[in-house]
Amino acid sequence: MSRAGLDKNPREVAEMFDGVAKGYDLTNSVMTLGFDRRWREWTRRALDARAGEKILDLAAGTAVSTVEFASSGAWCVAADFSLGMLRSGARRPVPKIAADALHLPFADGVFDAATVSFGLRNFQGTVAALREMARVVRPGGRLVICELSKPSWKPLRALYNNVALKALPVIARPVASNSDAYAYLAESIRDWHDQRALAELIAEAGWEDVAWMNLTGGMAAIHRATKPE
Repeated sequence: MSRAGLDKNPREVAEMFDGVAKGYDLTNSVMTLGFDRRWREWTRRALDARAGEKILDLAAGTAVSTVEFASSGAWCVAADFSLGMLRSGARRPVPKIAADALHLPFADGVFDAATVSFGLRNFQGTVAALREMARVVRPGGRLVICELSKPSWKPLRALYNNVALKALPVIARPVASNSDAYAYLAESIRDWHDQRALAELIAEAGWEDVAWMNLTGGMAAIHRATKPE
């Protein structure tokens, strides 16, 4: 499987990510001109993980974000349904588990927070995944989503859609193990919700106090919410 389709068949998505696992972190940094590191730092601050907390990092990939969250002293688990991605992050010293976002292998209310960085867009059923995350987070717990989004300034949005996204597969080709997969990446970004629409889906899934913050002019955005008490 070289790439998945926009129907986001879970088997195809998992196989696609298995195929790009080698060199995945480097490819992301090249494609985003290093902005991915800054976005992860803002996500870490928004999550505000604390010592003694239990944090679920879903669609964690190679666990690059998980280890950053764990630096606070929190117990953080990296969950992903791509075994190839988890194997590529094997050297990172955090617990890892293969898991389906729509059927998480955890009891109700066991985590203080759940977070997804650049993975929610790949789930087959956004609201269902958000509800499943709410199930495993305790009442009063937190949700933090960092995802590629829609630039808020119209000229930047046009440049982003018509130039940057079309160039992604070309930029990825020298460093990616499967550059065809990045054509899916560009298509999935164009097809994804804007900031307000995603906030409405988060609320529909049962979270409250939903808010978002744009990053880099809205090319990415962080959404935060709380599970009702």
